[in-house]
Amino acid sequence: MKATVNTALRLNGIRVRTAPPRWKLPCANTECSLHQLSPYIGKIKSSIAADLIERYSEPGDLVVDPFAGAGTIPFEAAIRGRRALAADISSYARILAQAKLAPPPSLDAALVLAETALDEAALLPAPDLNEVPAWVREFYHPRTLSEALNFATVCRRPGNEFLMACFLGILHHQRPGFLSYPSSHLVPYLRNRQFPRQDFPEMYAYRELKPRLLAKVRRSYKRFATPTKRAVLPFRQTAVEILTLPRQFGALITSPPYMNALDYGRDNRLRLWFIAPNLANNVDNDVTQRRQAFVNALSSLATKAERGLKPKGYCVYVVGEAIKRTFDGHPSNVVVTIMHQQAPSLRLKTVMADQIPDVRRTRRECKGVKTEHVLVFQRS
Repeated sequence: MKATVNTALRLNGIRVRTAPPRWKLPCANTECSLHQLSPYIGKIKSSIAADLIERYSEPGDLVVDPFAGAGTIPFEAAIRGRRALAADISSYARILAQAKLAPPPSLDAALVLAETALDEAALLPAPDLNEVPAWVREFYHPRTLSEALNFATVCRRPGNEFLMACFLGILHHQRPGFLSYPSSHLVPYLRNRQFPRQDFPEMYAYRELKPRLLAKVRRSYKRFATPTKRAVLPFRQTAVEILTLPRQFGALITSPPYMNALDYGRDNRLRLWFIAPNLANNVDNDVTQRRQAFVNALSSLATKAERGLKPKGYCVYVVGEAIKRTFDGHPSNVVVTIMHQQAPSLRLKTVMADQIPDVRRTRRECKGVKTEHVLVFQRS
């Protein structure tokens, strides 16, 4: 993995390298299509995750990602001969990670699972749409919403994470293959001004769930790879402060939540409601909102890395460089300071800078957030 050195920039005395040029190349048409089950704001590119795993871990290593998000890093680790441990506080992250790490073994098996769930949902009593919040109802034709509510009920049962992820992936957008009225794809808001009902009546018509869900399942197996069951440890849905890690692990590779740059709750509000209606009313992620919460989480993680990382093992952080006037330093500087204090046996070896695409910067006041720092620490 070659990277050029930017001699004008330093972090903690280490020259900041420019990320490898291939990190800029698109990977949507080459990556495993399980990565495209459902959108996730700010997720790391699968090609970058693969590069980091290949360089900073060895086959057979246990790779830990305590901020797993969409499960990109654990999945890429598991299909590359590593073992993977994924954790995250988010219910949406849990569903996506479990769907990727333990999908049905084949397209035929996935279609049978989907057909069975659809048949079961069709037998449920019609839901009372008056009990659905108005902000949810405004996204859907009533018949579409009724089908979606019953299917979500079936998908909430343990073992149906793959189906739930496929369902969440078609929940809202403006294209015909999605369930909602014209809407944004990442952040749920309606585009009825851009697409007035009187001019685009077809976009407000009933959209049947079954053909769209089955088409989504088929797309998910277009480029299919799956880890062995032995490669994946059970997902842990928990805050990093109370996460228990194995006694020893080979590498820690993770992308912490962007501090005050991305709003994961707002961006996923509609999906969280279908996962569990009470989640949409409690969407704040404290780690992204308050500097001290970010510091506390990273301090706890540094202590765990100091305790459990194998000799000469690597700890890699992909840190979004968001900054606001109320903070006294860039997040990467905060991480370096925390590691120096809480994990003194881990030394900063490499720093790389990469540009964040616009699609991953959603808050208006953070339009200037354009850089990620990849911080590579090694146990000395």
